[in-house]
Amino acid sequence: MDNSYDVAVVGGGAAGLAGALTLARARRSVLVLDSGSPRNAPAAHLHGYLGRDGASPAELLAAGRAEVAGHGGELRSGPAGTVLAADPLPDGGFLVRCADGSAVRAGRLLIATGLVDELPQLPGIRERWGRDVLHCPYCHGWEVRDEPLAVLATGPLAVHQAQLWRNWSAEVTVLSHAWPLTGEDRELLCALGVTVAEGEVTGLDVTGDRLTGLTLAGGAVVACTALVVAPRFTARAGVPRSLGLPVVTVERDGVAVGTCVEADPQTGATALRGVWAAGNVSGPMEQLAGAAAAGVRAAVAINTDLCEAQARRALEAHRARRGAGPV
Repeated sequence: MDNSYDVAVVGGGAAGLAGALTLARARRSVLVLDSGSPRNAPAAHLHGYLGRDGASPAELLAAGRAEVAGHGGELRSGPAGTVLAADPLPDGGFLVRCADGSAVRAGRLLIATGLVDELPQLPGIRERWGRDVLHCPYCHGWEVRDEPLAVLATGPLAVHQAQLWRNWSAEVTVLSHAWPLTGEDRELLCALGVTVAEGEVTGLDVTGDRLTGLTLAGGAVVACTALVVAPRFTARAGVPRSLGLPVVTVERDGVAVGTCVEADPQTGATALRGVWAAGNVSGPMEQLAGAAAAGVRAAVAINTDLCEAQARRALEAHRARRGAGPV
């Protein structure tokens, strides 16, 4: 098996597979390295993805992998696809080292490792994440429309989230929990018909594998069928860090809400020549369709870079054969 590729794509989610497909269709030798732990694995269905609304995440990824392979791309998953680090090579390109001890050479890198949702510390949240513990109304709002919803206040996004989710339900409660709501916050919520429940949330009430309410420290129960939280969006940045790429803090209203790898928003180019980033690793707020689009844009930029490099080499060879300088 060949261990040298035009492009290694690190990460096999929507961004990575869309980029790999674009590059494979451009007749590039492409290797997709994927650990097999997609961010949206807990979700049963995709929402808002044109042509795939309601499909399972696994179904979309399987179709994407088949399309990449059908155009000549290679895919490795599990330990063979888990990248530990990447190192620039003296003669150009990169050496990519994997968890199973193997290594491959690549002329260019596309990093699409995504992010990790760090959830608030509350028993039971992780188990229900992506089911009835949610964060994005555009992903899940339709499915819980007109149901009683609760927003867990753990940071400055709480009031913003309440405003958004109010569009899907008239029954929204903000749980003050661990964030001090200002007088202005409370006035706005009151104007929107949003209730505020005071006190720390101590647990989730679940009946028949369905969320039915939240228990407060004083013993009161707030009825709800979905809990809205604000995760911290932490980039999976082991590979970028191994290359010395900047990982920056993402802020909202002066409060840190996550991290990302710095990359050009149009092309995905990073500060290190030959390395691009796409999807949630560089755009933590991107939804699935946006992440896939970012992967395509980065792939186009990578192929353009490869074409330009090929043209330079061809010109140098042509001049060497002629034994003359520029005409």
